[in-house]
Order: sequence, then structure tokens, then C-alpha cells
Amino acid sequence: MTAPGDVPPDHLDRLRPVCLGLPETHEEPAWVGLRWRIRTRTFAHAYTVGPDHPAAVARATATEEPLCVLTFRAPGDEIAGLLAAGPPFFAPGWGADVVGMTLDDTTDWTEVAELLTESYCLRAPRKLAARVDRPPG
Repeated sequence: MTAPGDVPPDHLDRLRPVCLGLPETHEEPAWVGLRWRIRTRTFAHAYTVGPDHPAAVARATATEEPLCVLTFRAPGDEIAGLLAAGPPFFAPGWGADVVGMTLDDTTDWTEVAELLTESYCLRAPRKLAARVDRPPG
């Protein structure tokens, strides 16, 4: 398995301000990589997939090379669209509302911020989610 430090620092520099900028969130090491939580609920998880990673993720990302991935929650009406778009999105194989996304040099970080904000709002208590400025549409 990979360790929390295996998430590339430049990815963390992009993810942290978004995730930690949301009300009452915190970052913590997960069993692999890092995760961001609202209270006890994970809304984002970044980690590096290697050859020793679960088969479902390795198949979904179609690589044997180390690759950084992000998993997050998405509303039911958006999951099919994200997955149908194909790469960088994939179904990690757990949780009906969990979507995976590979992170690389072509990542649209504005889209990532929107997806993480939506994921947070799905997991946060209503009063906290109501405090978040969400992108239109």
C-alpha cells in the first residue's frame, strides 16, 4: 500500500485550500493517502494507486504505473454522466455514490473544486452545507 506522503505535493497544494476552506473540515491520514472529512464523514480521499492496490481500482484506472486518484461523493443524477464521460472518471467499486478521478497534468482543477464542494455538501449537516457558496447550475 502507499503512504499518506505518496500524494504528490502539487496535488495537495490544489486540494487542501478547497477541502480545508469548507466549514468544519479537517484532513487526516487514511489507511492509504489522505482524506478530508466533515466531522466523521469522508467527502474526499486522495491516494496513489500502485500495483499492490485493490484490483477494482487498478482495473478502473487501467494502469500498472503509480497514479494519483481522488475519490469523492456525487449526487445520484450526476454519477452516470461523470462515469459515461470516461477518463479521468471511473467507478472505484465501492459505495453507490462514490466516483473516482485520476489526477495528472491535464486535471481541470476548477472542476475538481466544484466536485469537492458538491461532495462536501452531500456529507455535511444541512446547516453547514447551507453556508457554502455553490457554483451555479
